[in-house]
Amino acid sequence: MSIFGKLFGGGKKKSSDYSEKNRGVHMPELDLPIDEKFTIYFKKNGGKFLYCDSSAEVSSAIQNIVMENDWGNSFFFSIDPRLEEKFSNEHIKFSNSPKNSTVFFTTCEHLIAQNGSILISSNQLKEKKMNELPENFIVYATTSQLTPSLGDGLKSIKNKYQGSIPANITTIKHFQSNIKEEDFLSYGSSSKNLYLILMEDL
Repeated sequence: MSIFGKLFGGGKKKSSDYSEKNRGVHMPELDLPIDEKFTIYFKKNGGKFLYCDSSAEVSSAIQNIVMENDWGNSFFFSIDPRLEEKFSNEHIKFSNSPKNSTVFFTTCEHLIAQNGSILISSNQLKEKKMNELPENFIVYATTSQLTPSLGDGLKSIKNKYQGSIPANITTIKHFQSNIKEEDFLSYGSSSKNLYLILMEDL
């Protein structure tokens, strides 16, 4: 069982000796397994995390998010038709316009363990800028998309797409309005209320 299963799945849960609340800005980088490191930094950034190891759990997670936020009558903006097809049975109202949508429902390129951020590109955004998208994000990703660092994620994108590297590459890292830290890939992006639905595929 992966660390995600231990932290969010069945069985006895063992607390890590490391807590995101105890991490100072200038403390050395955590020497932990990639999945546990991502979890710590992602939660520190204010993200909401739902680990799933089956399609049924993914369906339940989406339903719970919708119920929790009273989004039953809200529109979900999505750019990826495969995502819409995959979740067509979840009674989600999809829209092709972000202006009348409450939620941006998307995939991503990678999950960055180094800082708990989410790497996306024009494959998810097209030409849209972050401040043009709804405040609420639901990101659907798999554990195979975890990567140790931003550099590793960018290298993977370069290798995957070869001569047609996607544009508009950015990271989503601000999941709370009071988080001000920025880097060159997240500069100018808006804080988002973000849910991550993570499907075990390893």
